[in-house]
Amino acid sequence: MSRIKAVMSQLKSDSKSALIPYITGGDPEPGLTVELMHELVSAGADIIELGIPFSDPMADGPVIQLACERALEHNVSLEDVLSMVSTFRQTDSNTPVVLMGYLNPVVTMGYSQFASKAAEAGVDGVLVVDLPPEEGGKLLAEMKKHDLDSVYLIAPTTTEDRIEAICEASSGYVYYVSVKGVTGSASLDVDSVAEKLAVIRGKSDIPVGVGFGIKDAESAAAVAKVADGVIVGSVLVNTIAANINDHEAIKSKIYQIMSSMRQAMDA
Repeated sequence: MSRIKAVMSQLKSDSKSALIPYITGGDPEPGLTVELMHELVSAGADIIELGIPFSDPMADGPVIQLACERALEHNVSLEDVLSMVSTFRQTDSNTPVVLMGYLNPVVTMGYSQFASKAAEAGVDGVLVVDLPPEEGGKLLAEMKKHDLDSVYLIAPTTTEDRIEAICEASSGYVYYVSVKGVTGSASLDVDSVAEKLAVIRGKSDIPVGVGFGIKDAESAAAVAKVADGVIVGSVLVNTIAANINDHEAIKSKIYQIMSSMRQAMDA
């Protein structure tokens, strides 16, 4: 059983939802990323989504686009992100790490080499935003060789037939994008989320994480009531940007945000 499946299974038995934060690898500078990953775990994170910096992150709004730019200013590459995971694994062998990014860096490295290096570094799953299941067979085959989970996105506009196909291709969990648009773009409607999650669960028993639009403890708690996982990104990345020259403030404020969400979700 993968680390992701083990964590999701344990949380389900405890009647809890996973708290899944996202940060961009190398933002605001490479040396801080692993420290932030440990800070997220100490504040209550169950799984970490670590972004691979990319020059054209089309599904992301300005907040995460700027995070990618900050990381790329330090020439942070896919190799560097894998190295960050490897360093994180030196002192944390339990928390699942999911790489989230776009296809170009993976193609440049090569599917086989990417899957091998990711597994060796201690990665547990991969979400490639711009690689749909219909075109992901070659990468998926390489990932399966190394027991890497494949996470796919489901949108509010996704049809029922396509939901079924996405769930079949996914392992670990599926990521439900709760709003139409890019990250950080809108407020979420929890009732609509609950309705869509009911449709997804009618097609598959795979856990469903919900992201986009979760900004505070209140929204995290509301989503936790209906979802298996609460995915939080833009508010954390915004906090990094607002305190870019004070690393201790970044760690402290991120801890506060995460721990308040964890407490609200568990209440």
